[in-house]
Amino acid sequence: MSHPQEDGTINAVTAAQLSRIAESGIYTSATSLDPAAVNVAQALIAALSGTAEKALLTPDLQKLTEQVRQTASVDFLRITATDGVRLSAHTIRLRTSEPRPVVIVPSGWTPFGWALFEYTYLQLALRGYHVLAYTPRGIGFTGSPFTSEGTIDVAGPSDWTDGSTVIGYAQQHFGPSRIAFLGESYGSGISQLVAAHDPAGRVDAVVALSTWGDLAASLYQHDTRHLAAVTALINFTGGPVEQKFDAATQQILADFQAGQNLDDVVAWGTERAPSSYVEQTNARGIPTFFSHTWHETLFPGNQVVEHFDRLTVPKRLNLWIGDHAAPEGAGLTIPFSGPNLPVDEAFAWLDHYVGGLANDVPDWSPVNSQIMFTYRTSTDPQTGKNVITEPAIREPRASWEDVTTSTERWYLTATASGSRDGGLHTAPETGWTREFTAGQLTEATAVDAIITTGQAEWKGNPKSYNTDKFDRQNLAVWTSAPITADSHGDAARRIRGIPELTLTVRSSAQSTTLVAYLFDVSPDNTARIITHEPLTLTDLTPGQDHNITWRLQAAGYDLAPNHRLMLAVTSKDPLYSDASVDGSTTTISSPDGSAAYLTLPLG
Repeated sequence: MSHPQEDGTINAVTAAQLSRIAESGIYTSATSLDPAAVNVAQALIAALSGTAEKALLTPDLQKLTEQVRQTASVDFLRITATDGVRLSAHTIRLRTSEPRPVVIVPSGWTPFGWALFEYTYLQLALRGYHVLAYTPRGIGFTGSPFTSEGTIDVAGPSDWTDGSTVIGYAQQHFGPSRIAFLGESYGSGISQLVAAHDPAGRVDAVVALSTWGDLAASLYQHDTRHLAAVTALINFTGGPVEQKFDAATQQILADFQAGQNLDDVVAWGTERAPSSYVEQTNARGIPTFFSHTWHETLFPGNQVVEHFDRLTVPKRLNLWIGDHAAPEGAGLTIPFSGPNLPVDEAFAWLDHYVGGLANDVPDWSPVNSQIMFTYRTSTDPQTGKNVITEPAIREPRASWEDVTTSTERWYLTATASGSRDGGLHTAPETGWTREFTAGQLTEATAVDAIITTGQAEWKGNPKSYNTDKFDRQNLAVWTSAPITADSHGDAARRIRGIPELTLTVRSSAQSTTLVAYLFDVSPDNTARIITHEPLTLTDLTPGQDHNITWRLQAAGYDLAPNHRLMLAVTSKDPLYSDASVDGSTTTISSPDGSAAYLTLPLG
């Protein structure tokens, strides 16, 4: 048996490390993993391969590896693609004469490739699956055994073909009864695309965690580039751009960053969008499981919802509190003392559709939404952080359409009672204008940091905003009066679905960007974000009014009684490109006959 070798020391795994990962997640920033998460994976691999020179694992993890070693053969190998590129791979083959299903796992976009989720592979093996994990071409640190050769195709046609090659390897060496793909992040997009494109239609089910439906819309929507997300991804490949991408992809990335040739960028992203091939997925009837987050910063949620809605196959959409990989990341990496629903339900999906288990999956509602922020928390006296004592409420629905049962309009008005801000009222008011100076960042931002803000939110510590610090010179604000409880008595508004904003705007410049934020404001003027979305306007005639409407990102949020809704509109956010001219004036208005309003979805 061959096995990977790593330079450097693998430290013994401690309970404190596992506790930290469980509490804080696997990322320390958008471009760095917690070293403890990497160490756990490497320790598991060393113990599983028999290369560990000392005891590295906690007793429960040691028992796990011993159980797998007793029931399966383990290998670390290279699978040669059709063009000669050698893909780093890892297999766990059950010792049985009975045909068993195989779960194929393309790794996420991480320089550690397939290694990071070794714990998941062991869990799958104990559930009765052969496992084949691999690193997509080009991903990983140069020289690492977990790194695949070639350049990164960003879920393009070479990755689809590689997936089919991996399927062929699994068929030859495992003789599986059925074939599933499971992926997180980058691996989830590849999983969907391989399932849709495999020439022989050999994929029987897909699990896609923190995924995308439309890559083009994830990167560029409402004429606004999602610059911070792409920059983070480029910086997390394991090497410099010149080594990791071929010339054509380097040009696409350079054009995106420069804001030029964007039609080519959109065509490139559309080719890599599972939603572009929904007819193939539907025709093949591939059961597809999605797990996503409301405050996703890499692949914002609306494009996943739209893709999900078009699927006619057996399907499931779980929406969770937090940001990219926050719900499932730790559960794929370490054991938990109790249930880890994001991962447990993904496994249950596989158990039914490829494992043949008669579980309750067929009775699941297609949509299940975790509602912000209905968990109960207590304060840890040692850390001062909130600790979840009860998980957030989840709401099952028969379809995405059933998430929203009604809508209401909140009209933007000239003033709010007792405030210098504009108001949000249920009756229209026209004839007013509000203006702000564009081009400056404010305290109103979507997140403090990609991924890590959402990891804290997932664990009961959402970002808090002091709305008194919002610089009204550089943004405009509209606030409702305190809202009383609805007929259920425990919420003022049950926001469910995709809000939409309609207003009239003019700029003193030829272009501007608007970023709209919807906040929940408590009586002490601190706030939590409900949702947001940018919009960029170019080729404007300075001083000329434009009536615009755009959709914010989907939300599932309970507004507490006596809290207020706040809409803030500014011109910049660190997540996005902008066309705002520093020092220019943006004017938002509600002319006679054209009221400005927020359409709020309720459920």
